[in-house]
Amino acid sequence: MQIEFHGAAGGEVTGSCHLVEAAGHRVLLDCGMIQGSREAEARNLAPFDFDAASIDALVLSHAHIDHIGRVPLLVKRGFRGPIWAQRATCDLLPIMLLDAASLAEQAAERANNDRARGEPEIRPLYTREDVEATRKRLRPLPYHAWQTILPGVTLRLHDAGHILGSSIVELREEGAAPRTLVFSGDVGMRGTPILRDPEAPPAADLLLMESTYGDRDHKERLATVAELGSIFDEAREDGGNVVIPAFAVGRSQELLYWFAAHYEDWNLERWRIFLDSPMAAKVMGVYHRHEELFDAEAAKVWRGRLRPFALPNLRVAETVEDSKAINRLHGGAIIVAGSGMANGGRVRHHLANNLARRGAHVVFVGYQAHGTLGRLLVDGVRRVRLFGDDIEVRARIHTVGGLSAHADQHGLLEWYGAGASRPPVVLVHGEDPARSVLASELHRRHGIEVTLSRPGMRRAI
Repeated sequence: MQIEFHGAAGGEVTGSCHLVEAAGHRVLLDCGMIQGSREAEARNLAPFDFDAASIDALVLSHAHIDHIGRVPLLVKRGFRGPIWAQRATCDLLPIMLLDAASLAEQAAERANNDRARGEPEIRPLYTREDVEATRKRLRPLPYHAWQTILPGVTLRLHDAGHILGSSIVELREEGAAPRTLVFSGDVGMRGTPILRDPEAPPAADLLLMESTYGDRDHKERLATVAELGSIFDEAREDGGNVVIPAFAVGRSQELLYWFAAHYEDWNLERWRIFLDSPMAAKVMGVYHRHEELFDAEAAKVWRGRLRPFALPNLRVAETVEDSKAINRLHGGAIIVAGSGMANGGRVRHHLANNLARRGAHVVFVGYQAHGTLGRLLVDGVRRVRLFGDDIEVRARIHTVGGLSAHADQHGLLEWYGAGASRPPVVLVHGEDPARSVLASELHRRHGIEVTLSRPGMRRAI
């Protein structure tokens, strides 16, 4: 069994992509989009470091775009195998990828309108037709059931507690001397609303482990929730809007959960609440179809008087006109909009309309990759350029880290320590400072070999 690293390696957090050779077959784990600066995102257009047609099967850990965003491109370039993923992931994937395809088509159209005479036509990364071809290859799986995906190769998924349908991947090469690879995907925080806690890693010969927050711990969740309530109080006194960039899957739903749980003590009835994301609205339907994956507390909340997706003053902005109407409000609005790193989507329009206002507040509730607008704002930049305008940042910028869907250092160490074995670890999906600290701590506590992945690196199992 061999593994070769092609994405979310070398100190990067996005673009998850790992190639496994087992029992004479080639299995790809994830095929995510590279996100961040323009230069980083331009790499999505580059050829894969492997022949797409040579891949026999694809296994997806979960439906975030940095783990699935290049799957239609893989199909477009010759992949013809099955795509295995948890059932909820299979329901979420077309929603996420159709949105990505639409954005790619719009960007190509704008670029072509601006190109000089004689310049070649710009084509989108992939189209909605490519997404439909991808959807037909999906093979949904439940948690915990062994599945033969290729002769001599079996697969089992475990709940990662990161987003709905997120999975810890257990891949086994059968035979006289079986070998097992476990891929963490993205590990969630214990106690995350709606979702069950991440399951412990099964026994393995090698563990690929994410390391996004390997060098720090999050603020305690209840303190974070209290901080969110205090921000709403301050914003009400300041008379401005609150803009919350949030991913359509996971963070948006968790925010609405907390809004329902604290509707009265946060005085949310005094606000107009907007979910400005057609994709998040569709995702809510997937949550309703998979309530069997909720934890016990969420199941109780969903039966309560104030249901998270049906708050009395919640409005879902599905059309462009709905979104534009929100921008006419200069105060009293809580606007949850994608994307979570503010690198695209409708939230950029809301930022353009609110960043220069002293009474406005912008709340970041998730990881911000290098090169994104969100990272610039979190790092304190005083001026940004949006839609051709230079905008002075007068709004108050908040980072509420305790709502992260990723386990922090304590959570990652606890997760590894709960495992059925003590395999060597290769760290992926993390910037080098975070990976290095986590590697040292894993070695100190468990005496195991820990390797930092690099693009093109090969590892025998």
